[in-house]
Amino acid sequence: MHTRSVDSPPRPPAERGTSRWAGALALCSALLLALVVVRWYPLIHLDGDIAETTHRWAVEEQGVTHAFRILTDWVWDPWTMRILTAAVAVWLVWRRAAHWTAVWLVATCALATVVQQTLKAVVDRPRPVWPDPVDSAHYAAFPSGHAMTATVVCGLLLWLLHRYGAGRALWRTAVAVVAVSVAGVGLTRVWLGVHWATDVVGGWLLGALVVLLAVRVHTRWRG
Repeated sequence: MHTRSVDSPPRPPAERGTSRWAGALALCSALLLALVVVRWYPLIHLDGDIAETTHRWAVEEQGVTHAFRILTDWVWDPWTMRILTAAVAVWLVWRRAAHWTAVWLVATCALATVVQQTLKAVVDRPRPVWPDPVDSAHYAAFPSGHAMTATVVCGLLLWLLHRYGAGRALWRTAVAVVAVSVAGVGLTRVWLGVHWATDVVGGWLLGALVVLLAVRVHTRWRG
């Protein structure tokens, strides 16, 4: 009688779903990166239109602009996100004795920083330049470090909340905070005229890809 090989058991549905999402995000990230590198005219033209419109609003609405500067420089700044990551890592070790998960969390965020800085150096995309800037930023534009860091940190922390069985009220609050933070940080960077819209989209896509791959690694190694 013929027996089926059990050397390669079928992957569970959740793992297959994660692989599909990771593949889709990788494809979208690569496509956007290629279009930015070759300076595809329709994309560059769209970026310019969005930037000119939001910059005009930023100059006119000084109160909103000031609030956005506080949010982007303090609340959603990459260093604020890294400090939050470190604090959660300490909590994981102290309260949960989850040493491996704490190392995984810190290492993932560090790797995301390396990826974003490497891409900035390789792509070397200039930031928008204005005669009347409302804010300033350093290094190259693509991808947005603020958007990518917020996506990675918020995504990982949200997954950890789910893994450790957060209550319904806490979970709903966390989802709302994450959605506002990730979307909000992207909006502030474009509004303040320091990033093109596609820089932010690139940061979101790459950040989500890092989160999915990191979750896959954690699930495979720790279950």
